[in-house]
Amino acid sequence: MRGPPVLRLDGLTKAYGATMALNDITLSIPDNAYVALLGSSGSGKTVLLRTIAGFETVDRGEIFLNGAPLHGVPAHRRNIGVVFQNFALFPHLNVFDNVAFGLRHGAGRHIESKAIEANVRAMIDLVGLGGLERRSVTQISGGQRQRVALARTLVTEPQLVLLDEPLGALDANLRTRMCGELRRIRERLGVTFLHVTGSENEALAMGDEVIVLDEGHIAQVGLPDRVYTRPRDARVARFLNCYNLIEGRVAAGGFEAEGCLFPCASAASNDAPIYAIRQDLISVQATGEAAPGDPLLRAIFVASEYSGPAVTSFFKLPSGAVVTVEDHLSHRDPQTFEPGRSYGLTWKVDDALLLSRRAGASS
Repeated sequence: MRGPPVLRLDGLTKAYGATMALNDITLSIPDNAYVALLGSSGSGKTVLLRTIAGFETVDRGEIFLNGAPLHGVPAHRRNIGVVFQNFALFPHLNVFDNVAFGLRHGAGRHIESKAIEANVRAMIDLVGLGGLERRSVTQISGGQRQRVALARTLVTEPQLVLLDEPLGALDANLRTRMCGELRRIRERLGVTFLHVTGSENEALAMGDEVIVLDEGHIAQVGLPDRVYTRPRDARVARFLNCYNLIEGRVAAGGFEAEGCLFPCASAASNDAPIYAIRQDLISVQATGEAAPGDPLLRAIFVASEYSGPAVTSFFKLPSGAVVTVEDHLSHRDPQTFEPGRSYGLTWKVDDALLLSRRAGASS
């Protein structure tokens, strides 16, 4: 059973002129969890993070931390840690002094110096930087600088840690390694992380729970596999960047699109004008045949892209829309296709989703 939330947002609303940055955000963040907040540029995710941290005020609504309202509480008294994308380290201080800064000048200014030194060394060891205490932060790698920024935040023992696109400044290989490190550190400390990102892969990999933010609204909240396999509407599916979304209309016996009638596993409603099929669930048939009862769509092969673990192929439909097919090399050898040739695209009827363009608010 889930315990009381560490953070509760009740009706947060924030506008900049005619632009609604946050629109009635109501949300609970569980204690001792890694929560990913996913949103595209302009979705309001940075405004929401800054509002929780106390750097921005809202027009309406309330924020509660462990049940206590934060209205009027300044940022430095909220006991919320923030790790910025650019790390915001002090270049004139070494690793030890950067980590110690918050204890010496903020939350721990009444702690004895010996206790501060012990706490800082323990935190530096926890994030894997033992032996680099006297190294300048200008002389360490990007991943090490991120660990310094994280240690500086965690050493003050915040009740909640906000991570503002913390992997955005790192290269791809380092991002992968740091995903595991962040989860390990969080689990050791038992503090909740709210990880803000524009990367669907990062959100799904990191979050015990994923929150999808869309134009200031909460579009979906759920477990990563649920969000991935059952996006709530077409906009969420588009954020995930792994679905083909085909426009059409509900018709007798299924869904009509691209001159075809696709059978549906369940009755389609008129508020579901988008047919969605994941890129990795499509099979390509040179003969243009499908198993009985499965959908079949003819398309012209355009090109393929090799990305290491997968090959992505693009097919043009009669309308000019493009369908993307992803072949994971761990599953089978990649197929080869002839440019300009027509192929049959098919999938299991149960794998398709019928989605509305945009569902109502979710919490």
